Amino acid sequence: MSPDSSPSVPLDNLHRIETPEGIDLLFRPAGLVPRALAFALDLAIRGAILLVLALGLGMLGKFGLGIGALLLFLVQWWYMVLFEVLNQGRTPGKQWLGLRVIHDDGTPIGWAASLTRNLLRFVDLLPFGYFLGALCCLSHPSFKRLGDLAAGSLVIYQERPSATPELPEAEPQIPPFALEPAEQRALIAFAERQASLSAERRQELAAILAEPLQTSAAQAESRINGIARTLLGPT
Repeated sequence: MSPDSSPSVPLDNLHRIETPEGIDLLFRPAGLVPRALAFALDLAIRGAILLVLALGLGMLGKFGLGIGALLLFLVQWWYMVLFEVLNQGRTPGKQWLGLRVIHDDGTPIGWAASLTRNLLRFVDLLPFGYFLGALCCLSHPSFKRLGDLAAGSLVIYQERPSATPELPEAEPQIPPFALEPAEQRALIAFAERQASLSAERRQELAAILAEPLQTSAAQAESRINGIARTLLGPT
C-alpha cells in the first residue's frame, strides 16, 4: 500500500522534494482543519496579549493610546512572522498542533516569504471569514492558501523522531562468517521487529537462517538476537 493510501493519513498527500544530491524528501502537508485550529490558538494568544496591554496602557491616557496603537500593529502583523522565522517555522499554535511552515524546497522559512504569506492574509479573508483562503486550501493538492502560493511556502506536519526499537535480551554472539551490509541489516531488522511478530512467525523466519548461521532451528532465534546485539554494540 502506498503512503498516500494509508488509512492513518486519509486527508493528506505527500509532498515530494528532490534535493540537488538526488535525494527525495517527503513531507506531509497539513490540511485545512489543523491549520484553522492552529490559527485559532494564535488568535486567542494575540487577543490575550492585546487585552493585557490595553489594561496596562489604559491608565496612561492619550500617551497610552498612542503606544497601544503601535503595539497593536506589531502584535497583529509581526507575531506570526517573528515566531515563524525565529522558531523554526512554528508559531505557538502551530507548535501545539505539531505543524511548521517551510519553503517549497524544504528549507526553513525566511523573512521575505513569511512577510509575504502573512501580509496576504487580508486577501485570504475575502469576502468574509477566510472564505477565499479556505477555498484555495481545499482545492490545492498541498493545501496551500493564496499567501502560500505567493510566498512559495508550505505548512507541513512536524515529523517526530521515532522511538528506537529495543532488542530482545540475548548474549552478544560473533557471527560465524563475515556478513555483508545487507545481511547485517536483515538480522538487525529481524531482532527489532520481534515484538510485532507472533512466536510462530519468529520461529519460522529464524529457522530459515539456522543452517547458514550454523545452529539448530530451536536456537536460531536466540542466535540472531545475539548477533544483532554484537552488530549494534552496547546500547
